[in-house]
Parts: sequence; structure tokens; C-alpha cells
Amino acid sequence: MRRNTARPNPARHAAVLVAVVVGALVVPAVTAAPASATEYPTWQDVERAKGDEQAKRSEVSRVQAALRSAQAEAARRSQVALETSAAATQAEADLAEATRTATSLQAHAEQAAATARRAQTRAGRLAADLYRDGSTDQMTTRIATAGDPDQLLYQLGALDQLSTTWSSVMEDASVAAGTASSLHDQAARAEHERASLAAAAEPTAATAKSAQQRADSAVASTESHSDELYAQLAALRDSTAETQRRYEVGKAVAAQAAAQRAAARAAAEAAARRAASSAAPSSGGGTPSSPAPAGNAYPSTDGVPVDPAGAQAYARSALGSYGWGDDQFGCLVSLWKQESGWRANALNPSSGAYGIPQALPASKLAAAGADWRTNARTQVNWGLAYIKSSYGTPCGAWDHEMSVDPHWY
Repeated sequence: MRRNTARPNPARHAAVLVAVVVGALVVPAVTAAPASATEYPTWQDVERAKGDEQAKRSEVSRVQAALRSAQAEAARRSQVALETSAAATQAEADLAEATRTATSLQAHAEQAAATARRAQTRAGRLAADLYRDGSTDQMTTRIATAGDPDQLLYQLGALDQLSTTWSSVMEDASVAAGTASSLHDQAARAEHERASLAAAAEPTAATAKSAQQRADSAVASTESHSDELYAQLAALRDSTAETQRRYEVGKAVAAQAAAQRAAARAAAEAAARRAASSAAPSSGGGTPSSPAPAGNAYPSTDGVPVDPAGAQAYARSALGSYGWGDDQFGCLVSLWKQESGWRANALNPSSGAYGIPQALPASKLAAAGADWRTNARTQVNWGLAYIKSSYGTPCGAWDHEMSVDPHWY
């Protein structure tokens, strides 16, 4: 995705709107009941259901429901942590900029004041030469007693030049004093703004830290339940927990992508109907079925390990699980380098797209695990499942990314 968009693009705005709407449709778990309210299946329940196909199907559905519910509270709290952390980061950036502005204005004000003082001192010295009293005014005495007319004219010229210089220096002093006064006023206002931002930044940072702690606690609790629930699914299906995890993630992400495509088609059809009824040209271009362009993604959250090389190594090791060969890795590297720089904490400040694959909304990543905000592997798992469902292969996603402007997949 293009990181610096030179002009607004209607298609991009439509993509963001569609993605946000779809996010509300396909991630109901984020607003579900807290994980603490979940009634978890027991291993006795699982064992009893294994001997009866109908009971087994019923127990699978029950385990899946518990799994979604277990992830709900962690997803909600992680979203809050993401938003409050981004707000704290922005507050810190605003404070730093205000501090630089206040410091710069104060320095310029002091420089202007020093210039004014020098000009006033020089003007005072010139005035002393011009307006000394008669007993010590050597220049006036020399002019009055000069016998040589040429000498008299020279002295009168010198006096006129001195008077002109004094007037000029006085004007310079006045201008410098006015500049210094204006800069001091600006510096005072800037300092007031800096102090206000500093006062606001502290509670904002405290709120973010508290939200992060609550999210971490919810994630830890949810992951412990999720591990057991995946193991129960594996027991019911004669499989492995990792296979079931990958299957459930793939199914959830495929549902997200399908709903997003349906919403995109509906939006395009609605736009076409409006255009036809008004006989006006359509304002939209494509109908993206992926995260919106990353724009100027930037590190936004504390407590998120950022290891692009490690994320790439994990993604490469996971390609075979999706039926892809190593020939797809180069396309994947290019795709997510453009989207996020492979940074697990990359956040698009305008759209809210987040993470290595730039999921929009960010909470979609919860389909791959409760630790989606901080774990690059969870983000990669979601991204690979999304690519598999929507484009078949990373090279298919990269081809699409490069075929549209602004870039998206």
C-alpha cells in the first residue's frame, strides 16, 4: 500500500468504510459476554460425546461457542489497549512538538531582546555625543569657534551624519524591542500550551498503561482456556490441537473475507443505483476486500515486540501449512514490507488498520488468537489465512496489490 498518498482517493475512502462496516458484521465476539461468564465444556463431556456422532457434533458446536466466548473479553480489552496506547503516543508526540516550539520561541525572543539592548546602548552613546551640556560638548564648541569655513562645513556634515545615524539606530532599537515583545508573548502562549499538554499526557499515559495491564491479564486467561478448547476439538475430531487451531482460524478468517466481499458488492451496487438515478458518474473506483492502505503506519503501542526478521522467519516456516512453496515467500515479503514494514505494532492513524497484515478493523486479528495486539505470529497466522481465502497465494495478493492505485490487497 502507498504510504504517502498525495491526494484523497474516493475508492480508498469507500474501502475504509466497507471494511469498518464488515468488521462490525464479522467480529461479534468482540462485544460478546466476558470470558469469565463462559461455561466451559469439561473433558468428561468430551469423552461422553465421542461415542455418539450426533452428540459429538453437538459437543463440537459447544466447544466452538466456548472458544469464541473465551476470546471475546480479551479481544475487547486488547482493542481498548490499542486505542489508549495510540492516544498516549500521540499525546507524547504533541507534547514533544509543543516543547520544541516553546523552547525555540523563547530562544528567539531572548535573541531579539539582546539585539534591542545593543541598539539601545548604541543609541544612548550617540545621544550623549549629540546632547551633552554646553560645558563639555566638544563638538558643539568646535563648530561654534571654527575659523576655517571648510572646517565648519565638515563639522556640520559630521553632526548631520551623526544625527541621521542616531535616528536610524533608534528605529532599529524600536523594531527589535517590538519583535522581542511579540516573541515573548508567543513564547508565553506556547509555554502555556506545553504545560497543558504535559498535564494531559500524564493521565493519558496512565490510562494506556492500565488498559495494557488489563488486556495482558485477559489474554493470559483466555489463552489458557483456548489451548484446552483446541485440545478438546482435536479429541473430538481425532486430530491435533495445532491442526484444529489452524482450521478454526482459517474458517473464521474465510467468513470475515466472504462477508467483506458481500458488503463490498452491496456498496458497489448501491453506488451504481445512485449514479444511475442521478445520471451522475460514479464516485468510486474499486471495491477493496482487504485492509485499507497503510498510509503512514507508525509504532504506536508499548509492550509489543517488534522483530521484522523474526516475523519473516516464522511466516516462511508456515508457508507449507497452507500448501505453498518457498517461491511464494518473496511475494509475501514484498507485500507486508509495503503494508507495515513487518512491524507488529504498525498502526494506520487514519483508518485504524493494524499489525503486520494491516487488518481493518484491528479486532479482526482476534480470530487468530487473543494475543493479536502483541504477538507477531498471531498476526501472521491471520494474514496467511486471509491471503489463502481471498487470493489463493501470496503472489496472487501481491499481484493485486500492485494492480491498483492506491495499493491494497
